[in-house]
Amino acid sequence: MSETPDGPEKPKRPQKVYTLLVEVGRCANDGLPKGATGAGLLCYASGVDEAEAVRETVAILKQAELAPLDVTGYGTLEEREKAGDEIGDEEKALMDRALAENSVIVAQMTPFYDEKG
Repeated sequence: MSETPDGPEKPKRPQKVYTLLVEVGRCANDGLPKGATGAGLLCYASGVDEAEAVRETVAILKQAELAPLDVTGYGTLEEREKAGDEIGDEEKALMDRALAENSVIVAQMTPFYDEKG
């Protein structure tokens, strides 16, 4: 382990991919369909922990002029498989891509509509 001016160098923690469901509200220029009150976004985000993945996802969605309201984490691939989730090859490929690119992948967007409308 090498030394730095601030002390011992910390070991680098490996990136993992987390499955997140993000609820977004409306704001100007958000690109959501007319009449939608918001949307749910299924995202795969890389991070050294789930908190980092959530922070990165929220920051990117804000840059895209979306208004994140709530984030629910479903864990890593291993955690989801251990919980009994069936994960298809397409979903695993998107997770691999998020890890390889150190990015956030929005896999699905479901608009929400007012029941009256």
